[in-house]
Amino acid sequence: MKPQDEHKYDDMMMLPHHCSKKHPQMSLLNRAAQFAPFAALTGHDAAIRETARQTDSFVELDENRKNQLDKQLWIIRENLNKRLEIKITYFLPDEKKSGGSYEILCGRVKKIDECRHQILFTDGTALPIENIFSIEGELFRNMDWLDT
Repeated sequence: MKPQDEHKYDDMMMLPHHCSKKHPQMSLLNRAAQFAPFAALTGHDAAIRETARQTDSFVELDENRKNQLDKQLWIIRENLNKRLEIKITYFLPDEKKSGGSYEILCGRVKKIDECRHQILFTDGTALPIENIFSIEGELFRNMDWLDT
C-alpha cells in the first residue's frame, strides 16, 4: 500500500452515519437471519430417510391358512350380535414404496361386508379381508376344529 493511500478516506471518517428516510433500518434479528445456514438441497434429508426406511413383503397364505381364516370369519359373522373383542394382524401396504408392514388392530366387529370384502369395526375402521394374516380372540379359544 502506498503512503498516500493510507489517508485517502480520512475526510469521511468523521461524517455521521447515513440513515435512509425511505427505508427503515433492519432489525438485528433480521440482519442475523441473512447469515444463517440454509439447506441447499431442500428435501434431500427426507428423501434419504425414505430410502433407508425398511418395509416388509406380503406373505402369501397357504390353502390351510386361508380355510382357517374363512372359518374364523364365519364364526365372527354368526356372533356379530355379541360384539366380542378380536385382534387381527393384517398387512398394510406402503403408500410410497413396494412392500408394507404388518399391523395389529384390536376392536369389535360391526359387520362383514361381503360385497366390498371388508370387515367393518364399531369405531368406523374398514379392513380389507385379503390383507388379514391372523385373527385371535376369546371367541376362538378351545376350538380345535379350526385347525383342520
